[in-house]
Amino acid sequence: MLFFYQTGEQIQKGDLVRYYDEPGDVEFVADPAEDPADWYVEAHGGGVMVREPKHFGSVFIGDPADDEDLEFVARSS
Repeated sequence: MLFFYQTGEQIQKGDLVRYYDEPGDVEFVADPAEDPADWYVEAHGGGVMVREPKHFGSVFIGDPADDEDLEFVARSS
């Protein structure tokens, strides 16, 4: 299962993002299709973990394509 931003880019670990207008990055992608036995997938299902240290710390987003507050900024190399 792949996850995408509202703008259509595929979400990848390390992406630079804005979440509620604050800078952050994608900490990891929990993909049930790639690793269904992963403890995070088993506990929370698929989605992405976004690190935004100013207000949220880390937040798990189960359906990032529907989250209008998650914005793709750049792909880290």
